[in-house]
Amino acid sequence: MAYEDLALALRSGELTPEQICPVSYVMSVIGQKWKIPILWHLADEGTLRYNELKRGVVGITNIMLTKCLCELEDHGLVKREELGTIPPHVEYSLTERAKGLVPILYEIHAWGQELMEEEVRAVGELTRDQQD
Repeated sequence: MAYEDLALALRSGELTPEQICPVSYVMSVIGQKWKIPILWHLADEGTLRYNELKRGVVGITNIMLTKCLCELEDHGLVKREELGTIPPHVEYSLTERAKGLVPILYEIHAWGQELMEEEVRAVGELTRDQQD
């Protein structure tokens, strides 16, 4: 069963929590390409309007941002608040449920920094070896 289908199977009663690996379930909720970057920006920046979030998540399309925000909202991880202004403004923020994920996001961020630094060092060493 695909990751995306686990949440649906659990909600429909097709599968029970005992039949699903918790890691696989979490990946079904946040594991798509854009969801973690969206959650990261909301965790790091706080409440953001749609266009602020779009600028922060480099490369995401309007369609994909809207889709991911809707899915994250459906899972209770993102709160969408309409401000009732003209023109309409909408703000997005993390829910209390999602705030439990913030320390993990910071760990992923730190680990990503380490990986990138190791990659840069490895490329530098490879370049020096090729020049010798």
